[in-house]
Amino acid sequence: MKFLFEQVTVFSDKKLDGNPLAVIVGADSLTHHQMEQFAKWTNLSETVFLLQPKHPDADYFVKIFTAEGELPFAGHPTLGSCFVWQQIYGQQNKSTITQQCEAGLINIKQINGRLAFMAPPMIRTGELEENERIKIFNALGLTDNDVEACQWLDNGPGWLGIQLKSVATLLSVKPDYAQLKGYDIGLCAIYPEGDDKQLEVRAFCCSIAEEDPVTGSLNAVFAQWLIPQGKLPKHYVAGQGQCVSRNGLVYVSSDEHGIWVGGDVVNCISGTVEFD
Repeated sequence: MKFLFEQVTVFSDKKLDGNPLAVIVGADSLTHHQMEQFAKWTNLSETVFLLQPKHPDADYFVKIFTAEGELPFAGHPTLGSCFVWQQIYGQQNKSTITQQCEAGLINIKQINGRLAFMAPPMIRTGELEENERIKIFNALGLTDNDVEACQWLDNGPGWLGIQLKSVATLLSVKPDYAQLKGYDIGLCAIYPEGDDKQLEVRAFCCSIAEEDPVTGSLNAVFAQWLIPQGKLPKHYVAGQGQCVSRNGLVYVSSDEHGIWVGGDVVNCISGTVEFD
């Protein structure tokens, strides 16, 4: 079996920046095991498979995998797979798109020339247990004086969000992954007024001991958390990836329909892939 293969980078307009994504087009005949095995082989943060939609309101269906298994939703795979779907099927001028994934239907639209997805609702929020909070802060090398706020921010990927008081502290964090196995932890800090960016973000996928370059789902929940509190404006730019030699930019906006998370997508590799 031979399939179209695309590798794109998301949240950057530069080919070797941002967060890479592998996309297999027309993958309806592949089994779950084949998808899982291919995602392990690419060894990227995510690999996606474009399929025909199963819901009448969806334009396409996407299956999202990490090297560890399937995710119900993720942000950079949503934008990257939508970009590839538009290019392959000649839908570049379609202004509103509906993606189906295991988390349900995700709305996507063009904002200022960039694709943006509507942040899905959070399925879990709330404070940490005290002993859990102490354990996590210690493993991140943080004290209570470093932290502005923290809580669960689960929108599919089970993020634990921590807002730090300074960008400098955020950029200096070195996680002890051995103590954090089983957690997906997101850090953010607000820039002083007048900076080109309003927020800096880091994402630690602790079960695989890796820092994600640029993370759409995490940026979505940070916006859902901090915009209603008035800590961030309704339209802002977030940076992510400095500590892993990336310069990702995430464009966040809020309107009467919800919060939109957008970014640039560019193609890096086009070809075919064969399965036995």
